[in-house]
Amino acid sequence: MEVVIVKDAKAGGELIAGAIVDLLARKPDALLGVATGSTPLPVYDALLARVGAGAVDASRARICQLDEYVGLPAGHPESYRATVLRQVVEPLGLPAGQFMGPDGSAEDVQAACDAYDAALASAGGVDLQILGIGTDGHIGFNEPCSSLASRTRIKTLTEQTRIDNARFFDDDIDQVPHHVITQGIGTILDARHLVLLATGEGKAEAVAQTVEGPVASLVPASALQLHRHATVVVDEAAASKLKLADYFRHTFANKPSWQGI
Repeated sequence: MEVVIVKDAKAGGELIAGAIVDLLARKPDALLGVATGSTPLPVYDALLARVGAGAVDASRARICQLDEYVGLPAGHPESYRATVLRQVVEPLGLPAGQFMGPDGSAEDVQAACDAYDAALASAGGVDLQILGIGTDGHIGFNEPCSSLASRTRIKTLTEQTRIDNARFFDDDIDQVPHHVITQGIGTILDARHLVLLATGEGKAEAVAQTVEGPVASLVPASALQLHRHATVVVDEAAASKLKLADYFRHTFANKPSWQGI
C-alpha cells in the first residue's frame, strides 16, 4: 500500500479530492464509495469546491454508502443515508437514482445485506472507496476479528465504537444503535481503489498496526495490505507511530507527478 503523510486534515482532503477529480475526468459515471463521520468531511468540502469552480463535472457521478445503522426510524438525521444525502449527494446536485445504500429498516436484514452486495456488483463495482479507521482498527463497521473474506452483513458494534459515535447522538450512548449493516471486508476489497484517511493522534496506533503490523482480523484495516491499489493518507499526528515515516515521506516526495495516488 502507499502511505502519504500530509500536514493536516485539510491537505489530506485536497489530495483525495484531487484523486476523485482525476477519476471523474476519466470516468464521469464512476461509482464513489463514501464514508461518514468527521474525518472525511475535508474531502467532501474540497471536492465540492472543485466542482463549484468548474474543475470537473460530477453530474454523472454515482454515490454509494459503506454502512448503515439498523433500526433507526426512516429519515432519522443521524442515519447514514440521511448523512450522505446531506453531506455529499444533495450538495453535488445528484438525483436520487445516482445514490445507493443498504436498507437499515428492512424487516429481513440479511436479505437487505445480500441485496446490497448484489446491487454493488450490478453497478459495475466501486471505483474509489473512501474509508476512515476506528481507534480499534475497524473499517466500515467491521469490528476486530471480522472475517477478512466477509460480505455485506449485520454486525454488533463494540462498546468502544458506540462510545466513539455517541458524539453524533447528543453524547448519549443509549441513543446509539447496537447493530449496523456494513460492507464486509471482502466487499470493500472488491473496490478498484481504496483510500483510507486518518487524522489525529488518537488514530496513530491503529494506523501503525494497519500499515506496519501483520495482516490480522484483530486489525480489520490491515486487510488493505492485500489490495492491489490502496492508499493511506495520514496527517502528522496520525503518522506519529509509524516506524517507516521518513521512508514514506521520501517515496511520496520523489513520486512522478503524473502517477497520482
